[in-house]
Amino acid sequence: MSYNEPNLVVLNGFFVSGLSVRTKNTDEFNPATAKLPSLWQQFMASEIAENAVNSKIFGVYSDYESDAEGSYQVTAGVSLNDRTRKPGNSSVEVKPGDYLVFKDQGVMPEVVIKIWQNIWSYFAETQGYQRNFISDFELYSGSDEVAVYIGVNR
Repeated sequence: MSYNEPNLVVLNGFFVSGLSVRTKNTDEFNPATAKLPSLWQQFMASEIAENAVNSKIFGVYSDYESDAEGSYQVTAGVSLNDRTRKPGNSSVEVKPGDYLVFKDQGVMPEVVIKIWQNIWSYFAETQGYQRNFISDFELYSGSDEVAVYIGVNR
Protein backbone atom coordinates (compact mmCIF):
# COMPACT_ATOMS: atom_id res chain seq x y z
CA MET A 1 0.00 0.00 0.00
CA SER A 2 1.20 3.53 -0.75
CA TYR A 3 1.21 6.19 1.95
CA ASN A 4 3.26 9.17 3.05
CA GLU A 5 5.97 8.23 5.51
CA PRO A 6 5.06 9.44 9.00
CA ASN A 7 7.20 11.83 11.03
CA LEU A 8 8.37 11.03 14.56
CA VAL A 9 7.66 13.74 17.16
CA VAL A 10 8.09 13.91 20.93
CA LEU A 11 5.14 15.53 22.71
CA ASN A 12 4.42 16.84 26.16
CA GLY A 13 1.18 15.55 27.59
CA PHE A 14 -2.02 17.60 27.52
CA PHE A 15 -5.68 17.21 28.40
CA VAL A 16 -8.75 17.17 26.16
CA SER A 17 -12.34 17.73 27.31
CA GLY A 18 -15.40 16.58 25.42
CA LEU A 19 -17.73 13.64 24.86
CA SER A 20 -16.63 10.00 25.07
CA VAL A 21 -17.71 6.50 24.05
CA ARG A 22 -16.19 3.07 24.50
CA THR A 23 -15.97 0.95 21.36
CA LYS A 24 -13.85 -1.52 19.41
CA ASN A 25 -12.78 -1.81 15.79
CA THR A 26 -15.06 -4.75 14.98
CA ASP A 27 -18.06 -2.64 16.05
CA GLU A 28 -16.87 0.36 14.04
CA PHE A 29 -16.59 -1.70 10.84
CA ASN A 30 -20.34 -2.43 11.03
CA PRO A 31 -22.65 0.58 10.45
CA ALA A 32 -25.31 -1.01 12.69
CA THR A 33 -22.98 -1.09 15.73
CA ALA A 34 -20.63 1.84 15.01
CA LYS A 35 -20.61 4.43 17.79
CA LEU A 36 -18.15 6.98 16.39
CA PRO A 37 -20.47 8.61 13.82
CA SER A 38 -23.04 9.45 16.52
CA LEU A 39 -20.29 10.60 18.92
CA TRP A 40 -19.05 13.09 16.33
CA GLN A 41 -22.61 14.21 15.50
CA GLN A 42 -23.32 14.84 19.19
CA PHE A 43 -20.01 16.64 19.62
CA MET A 44 -20.50 18.90 16.59
CA ALA A 45 -23.99 19.86 17.86
CA SER A 46 -22.71 20.56 21.40
CA GLU A 47 -21.62 23.74 23.17
CA ILE A 48 -18.11 22.32 23.25
CA ALA A 49 -17.80 22.50 19.46
CA GLU A 50 -19.51 25.91 19.35
CA ASN A 51 -16.94 27.28 21.82
CA ALA A 52 -14.09 25.76 19.79
CA VAL A 53 -14.34 28.22 16.90
CA ASN A 54 -10.62 29.11 17.07
CA SER A 55 -9.53 25.89 18.77
CA LYS A 56 -8.32 22.70 17.22
CA ILE A 57 -10.57 19.68 17.57
CA PHE A 58 -9.22 16.36 18.83
CA GLY A 59 -10.34 12.76 18.68
CA VAL A 60 -8.40 10.99 21.45
CA TYR A 61 -8.08 7.20 21.62
CA SER A 62 -7.23 6.00 25.13
CA ASP A 63 -7.80 3.35 27.79
CA TYR A 64 -6.98 0.54 25.40
CA GLU A 65 -8.03 -2.88 26.68
CA SER A 66 -5.13 -4.51 24.84
CA ASP A 67 -4.30 -3.73 21.21
CA ALA A 68 -6.18 -3.00 17.97
CA GLU A 69 -8.45 -5.99 18.70
CA GLY A 70 -9.64 -4.84 22.13
CA SER A 71 -11.97 -2.08 23.25
CA TYR A 72 -10.87 1.53 23.76
CA GLN A 73 -12.30 4.92 24.64
CA VAL A 74 -12.67 7.73 22.11
CA THR A 75 -13.10 11.34 23.25
CA ALA A 76 -14.16 14.03 20.77
CA GLY A 77 -13.10 17.33 22.27
CA VAL A 78 -10.91 20.38 22.58
CA SER A 79 -7.84 21.26 24.65
CA LEU A 80 -8.89 21.43 28.27
CA ASN A 81 -9.05 24.85 29.89
CA ASP A 82 -11.45 26.55 32.28
CA ARG A 83 -13.81 27.47 29.43
CA THR A 84 -14.11 23.92 28.12
CA ARG A 85 -14.50 22.21 31.51
CA LYS A 86 -18.20 21.60 32.00
CA PRO A 87 -20.01 19.23 34.34
CA GLY A 88 -20.74 16.01 32.51
CA ASN A 89 -17.89 16.36 30.01
CA SER A 90 -15.24 13.68 29.84
CA SER A 91 -11.61 14.63 30.11
CA VAL A 92 -8.66 12.55 29.01
CA GLU A 93 -4.90 12.93 29.15
CA VAL A 94 -2.88 12.56 25.99
CA LYS A 95 0.23 11.00 27.49
CA PRO A 96 3.68 12.51 26.85
CA GLY A 97 5.99 10.52 24.61
CA ASP A 98 6.94 9.53 21.08
CA TYR A 99 4.32 9.73 18.34
CA LEU A 100 4.34 8.94 14.63
CA VAL A 101 2.31 11.54 12.73
CA PHE A 102 0.30 10.53 9.66
CA LYS A 103 -1.22 13.50 7.76
CA ASP A 104 -3.57 13.94 4.84
CA GLN A 105 -6.10 16.30 3.36
CA GLY A 106 -9.47 15.58 1.77
CA VAL A 107 -13.18 15.11 2.33
CA MET A 108 -14.26 14.08 5.83
CA PRO A 109 -14.72 11.38 7.04
CA GLU A 110 -13.20 9.54 4.06
CA VAL A 111 -9.75 11.09 4.59
CA VAL A 112 -9.72 9.93 8.24
CA ILE A 113 -10.63 6.39 7.18
CA LYS A 114 -7.85 6.49 4.57
CA ILE A 115 -5.28 7.61 7.16
CA TRP A 116 -6.28 4.80 9.55
CA GLN A 117 -5.99 2.28 6.70
CA ASN A 118 -2.50 3.66 6.03
CA ILE A 119 -1.63 3.34 9.73
CA TRP A 120 -2.71 -0.31 9.86
CA SER A 121 -0.70 -1.03 6.69
CA TYR A 122 2.34 0.80 8.04
CA PHE A 123 2.43 -1.22 11.26
CA ALA A 124 1.72 -4.48 9.42
CA GLU A 125 4.70 -3.84 7.10
CA THR A 126 7.17 -2.01 9.36
CA GLN A 127 9.37 -3.46 12.05
CA GLY A 128 10.89 -0.16 13.25
CA TYR A 129 8.32 1.23 15.69
CA GLN A 130 5.73 -0.58 17.75
CA ARG A 131 2.42 0.97 18.78
CA ASN A 132 2.17 1.31 22.53
CA PHE A 133 -1.66 1.52 22.75
CA ILE A 134 -1.50 4.14 25.51
CA SER A 135 -2.89 7.19 23.71
CA ASP A 136 -3.36 8.17 20.08
CA PHE A 137 -5.20 11.16 18.69
CA GLU A 138 -6.61 12.81 15.61
CA LEU A 139 -5.97 16.54 15.26
CA TYR A 140 -8.35 18.42 12.97
CA SER A 141 -6.76 21.66 11.70
CA GLY A 142 -9.52 22.70 9.34
CA SER A 143 -12.50 21.38 7.47
CA ASP A 144 -10.35 19.10 5.29
CA GLU A 145 -7.05 18.60 7.15
CA VAL A 146 -6.27 15.93 9.71
CA ALA A 147 -3.17 14.49 11.36
CA VAL A 148 -3.27 11.24 13.33
CA TYR A 149 -0.68 10.86 16.11
CA ILE A 150 0.09 7.25 17.06
CA GLY A 151 1.91 6.58 20.34
CA VAL A 152 4.96 4.39 19.76
CA ASN A 153 7.89 2.77 21.53
CA ARG A 154 11.30 3.24 19.93
